[in-house]
Amino acid sequence: MTRKLVTVTAGLSNPSSTRLLADRLTAAAEEALTERDEKVEVRVVELRDLAHDIMNAMTTRVPTGDLPGVLADVAEADGIIAVTPVFNASYSGLFKSFFDVVDTEAMDGKPVVVAATGGSPRHSLVLEHALRPMFSYTRSVVVPTGVYAASEDWGAGESGGRELSERIARAARQLALLVTDAAPTATDPYDDPTPFADLMSGLGR
Repeated sequence: MTRKLVTVTAGLSNPSSTRLLADRLTAAAEEALTERDEKVEVRVVELRDLAHDIMNAMTTRVPTGDLPGVLADVAEADGIIAVTPVFNASYSGLFKSFFDVVDTEAMDGKPVVVAATGGSPRHSLVLEHALRPMFSYTRSVVVPTGVYAASEDWGAGESGGRELSERIARAARQLALLVTDAAPTATDPYDDPTPFADLMSGLGR
């Protein structure tokens, strides 16, 4: 079975540390799924390329351009990797606007890795006070390990780089576990009720 991953990155610059973190998380998730004998299909979405379409969808409620295809891929994905730069101690406006136009039902029960990049380690709590609550609202299943990368994580020497790599690997393993071992949907006992006539006939036995 082929597992579909969609990585959403809201970096604005090129090159972007946000895209770099997204690529590392994607590669780690692919590796973790491959180790579980799964085939993987990946789509990486650069939100900066969809900025106009996202804004149009926000104002008209009608997705245009490449946005409908991206929304369909998100809905069909087995797992999502969502990465944003930190702006004013929270996710970026572009990142939030994109998920505002994603159908909430499309995210229901979907495994998600949340990740962010910023200039200072003190913004790492953005994962807990902004990203995790947002995806909890959409009823997504956010993996326990969030990944935050400050500027010093990219060039802090062996220790900083190792810690970031460990967080990335842990989040990827947790995503792979959720994607492959997701509990089957519970059967509703009222989906196939016993006809009332049959219930009454049983009373006479």
